Amino acid sequence: MRDDPGRPPRPRRFATAPIGALAIVALAAIGFAFTIAAFYPGYMTNDAGYVYGFIKDWRFGDWQSPVMSMLWWLVDPIAPGSGSMFLLMATLYWAGFSLVALTVARRSVWLGMVVPLLALSPPAFMLLAMIWRDILFGVAWLLAVAIVYAGTDRRTAVRLAAQALAFVLLGFGILLRPTAIAAAPFLAAYLIWPTRFNGKQLALLFLPALVLGYALVHLVYYVVIDVKRENPLHSLLVFDLGGITQFSGENQFPVQWSAEETALLTSRCYNPDRWDSYWTIEPCRFVMARLERSDDVIFGTPRLVEAWRRAVFAHPRAYLRHRLTYFGHFLADSNLTLELYRADDPAKTPLARNPIFKALVALHDKLKPTVLFRAGSWLLLAIAVCALAWRRRATPSGAFAIGVTGSAVVYVMTFALVGVAGDFRYAYWAVLASLAGAGAAIAAWREARS
Repeated sequence: MRDDPGRPPRPRRFATAPIGALAIVALAAIGFAFTIAAFYPGYMTNDAGYVYGFIKDWRFGDWQSPVMSMLWWLVDPIAPGSGSMFLLMATLYWAGFSLVALTVARRSVWLGMVVPLLALSPPAFMLLAMIWRDILFGVAWLLAVAIVYAGTDRRTAVRLAAQALAFVLLGFGILLRPTAIAAAPFLAAYLIWPTRFNGKQLALLFLPALVLGYALVHLVYYVVIDVKRENPLHSLLVFDLGGITQFSGENQFPVQWSAEETALLTSRCYNPDRWDSYWTIEPCRFVMARLERSDDVIFGTPRLVEAWRRAVFAHPRAYLRHRLTYFGHFLADSNLTLELYRADDPAKTPLARNPIFKALVALHDKLKPTVLFRAGSWLLLAIAVCALAWRRRATPSGAFAIGVTGSAVVYVMTFALVGVAGDFRYAYWAVLASLAGAGAAIAAWREARS
């Protein structure tokens, strides 16, 4: 009986030779063991310290992800402290790359064996040592797409179960990084239609997916958990007001400063690397000190929003110069990669006594000035992988490559508007998506020939 011509063709079912599958599993197991040997129990970053500390009081705010705190509380008995979260991230990381490798190996065993080696790429592998929500976010999304990719040509029950679990991980990633809302529709479209990429379907899904992503954050944060509102979005307003002040030469804050403070704001305060120059770094800590002054609070109020609106409309060129300056710095400059403030103090981090970790840090220091640790390099690679897979978008591997790299491109580009710091970790999803998508993009050409 012939297939219904109105339905897309059922994807051909590929199989991996047992010896190839065993080789890939062995490579991934070796990689996981090396990760533990090199980085256990992980490095407790400053941000992670706050996230972990919230568990004790069971009181959460929206500046750091409360969902990460709750997950940490669940896994913490495994290895109290940073060790539990590190083990979770390492497991998700290698599970994701293993599934991608095994699926690619159904098309080409040798190509599948390359994928676990790509997982050892320094920009992806070395950041696993850092306990950051950006790393957890990246590996959660990697596993989400890998599960669906692996189940594409399996029976219906398996596919549906994979898609359901993947959507849970997709939502979890949004709750970790609400700035990922704009990138989520690309992944959602792939999770729903994993056999072929269709631009029209994505266009129809995009706006509803944005609304659902926003609703998810609001519902979980402010209804279910009832977190304290700390107004993290207002850090963006402060950063933008500081940038417009710098490039317009006029004070844009809703505050009358002294002559000395005004001179600092128009000459020395602005730092495209991070908004903290107005918050915790001298000589301009006076900005946030004034905006949060108890007898006349401005930060977190409509007054700051109105000041931002007036500044943007009054000085659009200054605003664009500030945003382009920041984004150019984020993409092209050597920014913070590993947080190593306490890496040499055994009393504060066990990694200080780990010779493998020290050797990898030395390697990192040599590689950091290169294009490997530039966010712009991974943005370009994601675009290139997406372009490579475009002509094979009607195959499962092509759809996977476009879905992951397309979401990575959108995610990185959102920082042009909402970024307040230039750390390399904010491009981590682009690193994982490019590496996983590269193998699938090449496999897509073999798939199409079949």
